[in-house]
Amino acid sequence: MTQTSLILDSLDPVYGALKKYLDPALRLTAGAFLVPHGAQKLFGWFGGYGLEGTAGYFEGTLGFSNGYLAASASGSIEFFGGLLLAFGLLTRPVATIITGFLLLALTFHLGNGFIWTDMGYEYPLMWAILTASFIVKGGGQYSLDRLIAKEF
Repeated sequence: MTQTSLILDSLDPVYGALKKYLDPALRLTAGAFLVPHGAQKLFGWFGGYGLEGTAGYFEGTLGFSNGYLAASASGSIEFFGGLLLAFGLLTRPVATIITGFLLLALTFHLGNGFIWTDMGYEYPLMWAILTASFIVKGGGQYSLDRLIAKEF
């Protein structure tokens, strides 16, 4: 295996000091960024339509037979799953559920192409890959899973 060296050796201590915070920052960001989307669906916060409005969208536009169930499930995965992921509690099972949800969401965007601003699948794909990494890695050093010394 070929060893690489830094072009700017003086950055090695900086990289070394920050490396242990990268995974917790990614986990916290991924989880926290899902929470407002769930709050929109469940509670109507952040300009959302709440459960009733989201259920109508899921039934009328997306074709779900039970819009309330779909809206409740997706909102709960984003809101409660996002909180659990952010704090690193039940990280692997929660990341599995979130990843599955995002891959399902991706299918609704496939026909719009790749670019997210055109309602494409870019956003759910990126977040699904990110959350899938926590299925493999777990919550890590700075997680509630580690604090209680239990992981799946």
